[in-house]
Amino acid sequence: MRVAISTDGDFVSAHFGRCPTFTLVDIVDGKITKRVEVDNPGHEPGFIPQFLHQRGVNCIVAGGMGARASDFFNEFRIQPIVGISGKINEVIEKLQKGILEGSESLCKPGAGKGYGLDKTECDHPNKD
Repeated sequence: MRVAISTDGDFVSAHFGRCPTFTLVDIVDGKITKRVEVDNPGHEPGFIPQFLHQRGVNCIVAGGMGARASDFFNEFRIQPIVGISGKINEVIEKLQKGILEGSESLCKPGAGKGYGLDKTECDHPNKD
């Protein structure tokens, strides 16, 4: 299985479309066989799912994404897991153990619409 994790430094990015990079991890029988980081090619509707599909990705892990983006990933048979936060290494450990569980997207509908990589903040609900 090849997983793409929306990455911002050492953490899962809150919104897959504006993450600086994606961490691609191959996990076979609970072991990491390959790990690379690739730059985000840009946030255009439908482009990132196609980009990741071309790299053999089966699953995308992110803090959030909208329903339209999720539909694009599903068209490429890439399973979205959203509502994830925390350090990349901790998320990878959960993936290896098969215990990573998604929840509600951290982005409200339309939070990423039309902004691309240049938007510095997402309109996430404040969970403080």
